[in-house]
Amino acid sequence: MAESAIYNGEKRERRTYSDDDVAAVLAREVKTRRESVEAFRKGGREDLAAKEEAEIAVLAGFLPEQLTETQIDALVAEALAETGAAGPREMGKVMGWLAPRTRGRADGRLVSQAVTKALAEVVAS
Repeated sequence: MAESAIYNGEKRERRTYSDDDVAAVLAREVKTRRESVEAFRKGGREDLAAKEEAEIAVLAGFLPEQLTETQIDALVAEALAETGAAGPREMGKVMGWLAPRTRGRADGRLVSQAVTKALAEVVAS
């Protein structure tokens, strides 16, 4: 399915994908499968969830090494320092700084949660 997604994207855009483009497609495929795992588990379909997790494991082997939670937190701290963000209203500015540094290396939802937590701590202090 991943090869098909890459092929269809190249045809649609009439260009050959770079390594970064392929990584983005693979990351999207992994995200889709993670969402499917959640849905299957909620529906009591552990067999289908296991199948999706096996596909995630295969796809993950072609992606850059994923950032750890500690590495994400360090990048968030750096982003807050660089952007001068002081509250939740500036989340977009922080995410804009982080996006190119985490693309394909971290789940956007995890990065967003780390930013939300960090901005709440800034406001609280």
